[in-house]
Amino acid sequence: MDRRTVLRATVAGGAAAFSGSLWAGAAVAAPAQPGPSPYGALRSADANGIQLPAGFTSRVIARSRRTVTGTSYVWHDAPDGGACFTAGTGWIYVSNSEITPGGGASAVRFNADGTIASAYRILSGTNQNCAGGATPWGTWLSCEEVSRGYVYETYPQGGTAAVRRDAMGRFKHEAAACDPDRRVIYLTEDESNGCLYRFRPTNWGSLADGTLEVLVAGSATSGPVTWARVPDPSGADTLTRNQVSGAKRFNGGEGCWYADGTCWFTTKGDNRVWAYDAVNQRIDLAYDAARVSGSAPLTGVDNITGARSGDLFVAEDGGNMEICVITPDEIVAPFLRITGQSSSEICGPAFSPDGTRFYFSSQRGTSGSSSGGITYEVRGPFRS
Repeated sequence: MDRRTVLRATVAGGAAAFSGSLWAGAAVAAPAQPGPSPYGALRSADANGIQLPAGFTSRVIARSRRTVTGTSYVWHDAPDGGACFTAGTGWIYVSNSEITPGGGASAVRFNADGTIASAYRILSGTNQNCAGGATPWGTWLSCEEVSRGYVYETYPQGGTAAVRRDAMGRFKHEAAACDPDRRVIYLTEDESNGCLYRFRPTNWGSLADGTLEVLVAGSATSGPVTWARVPDPSGADTLTRNQVSGAKRFNGGEGCWYADGTCWFTTKGDNRVWAYDAVNQRIDLAYDAARVSGSAPLTGVDNITGARSGDLFVAEDGGNMEICVITPDEIVAPFLRITGQSSSEICGPAFSPDGTRFYFSSQRGTSGSSSGGITYEVRGPFRS
């Protein structure tokens, strides 16, 4: 069975359900290499300054410090990590705010036809909320990217106060990805000598308590790994990443995405996309800019999400402001490029529950300031 077959997916309620073994045979596969995009070449920039393949269009959903169209809600500064959730006949896009102090997260609710129904705050009074992850039970885990930061469980539908989840550890949190098969949540750490963690809730569906573990392995980029319990998740006396001897170090953990058997995560310090095979408990490289033949199409590796087709979409923090696609055939190519915003970064890539709309933000927009963030939607013939 080839990877195109095993990576087929359906997306619903902010989580992906894949059939087959996502990383079957990948232990001996080379990292992805440049090639022609399945979507074709990028066209000239549209009215929003975005270069897209033929058949795709973009629109602006929200701008920092301006009211969201059709609402009275003012969109937050520095939009960052995001995800989509089913909401009645429509859906919700959630976005973090990577500022200190203030931070938090907001939501935009869409009607079935894609028009905006409302926008509102779901988390306030936190710091540097960077990325996070959706849970299978419909909540959004918003992560503080500060030393000894927390994870907050938020409620995209609104009307329920966010809850700080202390048991998930205190460290420079970046992203989270839920693995419903093993009933664990993977967590990345944005430090140059950071770790990959997993949290085992005592009761799946509740994050009130559980066990925090760290990945243990040698220095190799592929091979078997194990997990060890973090003695003190609070990091009160010793930082979490320094509590377990042999914990594997990753250079700037960023995005994190789980799909049937594999946790994909990125490291910005060395421009890599990793794959943790949870079935066989091993890691491998899915992409490494240093191992690309010729010019690397993907640099500034950051947030990551998956599509119904099994394609991975990886956003750049810097680079040349692209979102690149990594296909099941191990081809990496640009999917879109934002022009005129070289002092920004792309954040929060996420598909609508039906897989037909794609959301992301330019954190600092054309101004290069956190007050200039722009959140977009792209529509077009996405692969299924």
